[in-house]
Amino acid sequence: MPDRSVEQKERISESTLSTWDVKEDEFPKKEAMPEKINFILKYAILAPSGHNSQPWLFKIAGDNTIELYADRTRALAVVDPDDREMIISCGAALEHLRLTANHFGLADITDLLPDKNNNPDLLAKVELKEGDTITQKLAQQDVLSFEAITKRRSNRSAFESKKLPDDILVSLKDIARVHGAWLDIVEEDMKKKTIADMISQGDKIQLSDKKFRRELAAWIHPNRSKSRDGMPGYAHGISDIGSYVGPFLIRTFDIGKGQAAKDMQLASGSPVLAVLGSDADEPLNWIQTGQVLARILLRARAENVWASFMDQPIEVPELRLKLREALGRTAGFPQLLMRLGYGKDVKPTPRRNVDEVVVK
Repeated sequence: MPDRSVEQKERISESTLSTWDVKEDEFPKKEAMPEKINFILKYAILAPSGHNSQPWLFKIAGDNTIELYADRTRALAVVDPDDREMIISCGAALEHLRLTANHFGLADITDLLPDKNNNPDLLAKVELKEGDTITQKLAQQDVLSFEAITKRRSNRSAFESKKLPDDILVSLKDIARVHGAWLDIVEEDMKKKTIADMISQGDKIQLSDKKFRRELAAWIHPNRSKSRDGMPGYAHGISDIGSYVGPFLIRTFDIGKGQAAKDMQLASGSPVLAVLGSDADEPLNWIQTGQVLARILLRARAENVWASFMDQPIEVPELRLKLREALGRTAGFPQLLMRLGYGKDVKPTPRRNVDEVVVK
């Protein structure tokens, strides 16, 4: 059988990105609530997640309630043994859902962990009401954040050295503060280098672990893959040919030293490192961290600021406390470490369709 043409391969690749083509003007405003919910979920599934695992499931309960569940079958047992990052990812999807519903004039009443003792997988119940008295006019910034949902991606390329405006950084810190979290901004070179050293240490520790490498490789796919989850090689700047051999190399060889050098340069060369944290470290805090994360990433993207994650110092237990100390904090729990800056545009990563994440 002859090989597919380049054009055919491109169509396969682009079809996995079709979920990003959702259009605001296609909202079914004259349809019943279940149809509206189905449309709203098209924005929820564009949230970020560890390894692009998309560890969320939704159930439409009755006519106007959405239940959000953690999909434990997509757990990352090595890098995220407590499912902390999984639940943060689900919290980000929840915030996309709420922001989108509000944008289309639907008020939400959201209950977090409504049955935590009997059903810890049920992370949230969201009741939507049309034309309810609690619906308020959206602030302009909420409109801009909604519009940024389809423009947001993790950008792992090097950022420009251009400084980020103080007013943008203050607004990001305010988002965290208002929602009960904290965001520490690191711009000073020596402090960035200290944190970059921890990222480098984390790389070496993680990539020396064969189980970690196998798990990571399982979520990295060739650029032309039909998979709707995981990370195509291009998301890491890997060529089409390289994307076919990349998973094999990761599984087989300890590439920690080389990755550590690359990540150290990316981190220290970024204009801003930012650590998002919470005062406690329980599932409720993780959901709320995800909600805050979504708001921060969308606010940043609305200002043409890119972000990507470098969570190694948080994922490696012995480095997490050192990171907190480097921030000058004596309490609290770092949850996510991000790079922020200006850079070139990048392609999104694939997403599963809504019908793949809605359960009966």
